[in-house]
Amino acid sequence: MKNFILELKKKVLNNEEITREEALKLLNLDIDKNIEDFNLLLESADEIRKTFCGDDFDLCTIMNAKSGKCPENCRYCAQSSHFKTASPVYPLVSPEEALKLAKHVEEEGAHKFSLVTSGRGLKDNGEVDQLTEIYKTLKANTNIKLCASHGLLTEIAAKKLKEAGVLTYHHNLETSRDFYKEICTTHTFQDRVDTVKNAQKAGLKVCSGGIFGLGESPVDRIDMALELRELKVDSVPLNFLTPIPGTPMENFIPVEPKEILKTIAIYRFILPNIYIRYAGGRLQLGELQVLGLKGGINSALTGNFLTTTGSTIASDTKMAKEMGFDVK
Repeated sequence: MKNFILELKKKVLNNEEITREEALKLLNLDIDKNIEDFNLLLESADEIRKTFCGDDFDLCTIMNAKSGKCPENCRYCAQSSHFKTASPVYPLVSPEEALKLAKHVEEEGAHKFSLVTSGRGLKDNGEVDQLTEIYKTLKANTNIKLCASHGLLTEIAAKKLKEAGVLTYHHNLETSRDFYKEICTTHTFQDRVDTVKNAQKAGLKVCSGGIFGLGESPVDRIDMALELRELKVDSVPLNFLTPIPGTPMENFIPVEPKEILKTIAIYRFILPNIYIRYAGGRLQLGELQVLGLKGGINSALTGNFLTTTGSTIASDTKMAKEMGFDVK
């Protein structure tokens, strides 16, 4: 396996794409029996990251700007109206509330700020206008980069967000195309792909990733990475399921930390030149979390995540700097 890892690293550094078969061969690495090869995989991913992305580390934050009563039945989500959970329910926040938090996280050192709203998505209705007014307020009163996460999106709505100051649209694929029907039936995987493409057509960058631990196979995780490569997204947030009481996945067992780290490294081989971002659930990696920064990660969602607790901006800044990154 050692020679194979080195050959693949050389291939990626020569600006060649690795194949699905090559990625799956990396996936077969037995971590417990081949710790040296596992370490080599992480080191190679880190070299690829450094070569293509440098040492910049990107910190983004989000605000749960409208919570609960979502009509979709995503089986992992606390905000779905199909399940009884303790998730809060409230309407769209005011521009003043959003601005207060945006200024706070900017002062703390975050680079990006995103409003996240529950619901199927945005159509060309009054809510789009409400959101664009909030984004215009944020753009006029802060210097933080603005992102948006509002579910399924038309190209027209995407253009309105861009005109209001939004730079990046976030919309996860969540898992592979083949497995998606196992986690949601109220919309399709293609609906999500179409949203990514609509955002890109409007001139927005796209942040799109998924969740590990939904019952998918390791192969499904690789297939998601390959789909993201084909879509040419700009950032890939990786979440790790935090089972939430009241959802159908409340008793799911989290993915083993070293398996997560191995998959992150393979993602860096597949996606050499983008931000691969730690997102929700990463605290379950415990002390091994720092190894992700040595094996392909170069950005993080920080602060309090939607319905689970995250790290602080200060602690993530400290961790990244200690790992040799430049957090501007």
